[in-house]
Amino acid sequence: MARAASGSRRETRLDSPKGLRTNFASRFGGSSFNSGDRFGRFSEAFARAMGTTWFLFALTVIVIVWLIWNSVAPRPVQFDSHLTNFTLLTLILSLQASYAAPLILLAQNRQDDRDRVQIEQDRQRAERNLADTEYLAREVVSLRLAMKDVATKDFIRAELRALLEELDGPAKAVKEPAQKAVPRSAKPAAPVKPPAKSAK
Repeated sequence: MARAASGSRRETRLDSPKGLRTNFASRFGGSSFNSGDRFGRFSEAFARAMGTTWFLFALTVIVIVWLIWNSVAPRPVQFDSHLTNFTLLTLILSLQASYAAPLILLAQNRQDDRDRVQIEQDRQRAERNLADTEYLAREVVSLRLAMKDVATKDFIRAELRALLEELDGPAKAVKEPAQKAVPRSAKPAAPVKPPAKSAK
């Protein structure tokens, strides 16, 4: 049961290209190639190694040593004589090129599948971002329309100022007649000086 669950989980992994989840061997009942797609990973590693400077340097060194050894070394020690135009070296290089080309193409196909999946995911993400942006834009517009009906600080101050003026108007009108009805008080009389005493 656990093995079947792990197999189904392995088949539905998202990090593996869609076109390489099932291969030719699995259609005919073979299960050796279905364990993590080892051959595909090997082809990618091989292509990655061939695209490095170290591989070119190592191949150049091997070919130079091969040519020098089979040209300068004594005849009994030579294993690929120059008299036969280095037949073994030509065969090895041809075999390496004939295997390298399909492996590189397989690695490129896997990378193309990954790029296709990545492009699809980017497209879906862009669509979600666009939908979110449109929703936020509609919300901002609705908030602006709603804010037009909301009383602002300046509007409230103007209304309060108008109410105060309305309340102060009757109060001033009542105070002015009251001040007119009250008579002005007379000036106080000067104090009477006592008569001076006559001299005897």
